[in-house]
Amino acid sequence: MKIYLQVSICFLVIFSLGNMPYVKSQQSEVNSAYDSIKAKKYGADKYGMKKYVFAFLKKGPNRELDSAKAMALQMAHMENIGKMAEAGKLVLAGPFFGDGDLRGIYIFNVSSIEEAEELTNSDPAIKAGSLKMELIEWYGSAALMEVNELHNILSKVKM
Repeated sequence: MKIYLQVSICFLVIFSLGNMPYVKSQQSEVNSAYDSIKAKKYGADKYGMKKYVFAFLKKGPNRELDSAKAMALQMAHMENIGKMAEAGKLVLAGPFFGDGDLRGIYIFNVSSIEEAEELTNSDPAIKAGSLKMELIEWYGSAALMEVNELHNILSKVKM
């Protein structure tokens, strides 16, 4: 009787654990919406995620430019952003509001910080010392790879 009671308690505990949310999250369920072709195209792992390199654009030491030079540098910076996006290396870019030290972000579709640093160093604003960047590896949704395509559909004015 004692063994029967112990076995019953074990089954009860195991059954209860299987119904708890944190245990279910560890179990693999097949996603019926899974698209293996897009997953492969975007480099997704089995969770739909991938590695990127995140860049924080910060104020650089050389910020004192007259308005004409500042505008020319900004246009060259934007042109470089477009080139990196067209090449599939830049997934996302954008400025932060306000005038703080943190100016904007890039999310690079690259396999290493070294590759992101090479791209970062191609930016005219980095070369001029107007901006500097801090790079860090980041694990995020592979769906970000569709952002540029969607942006082109939504943007009325070409940047």
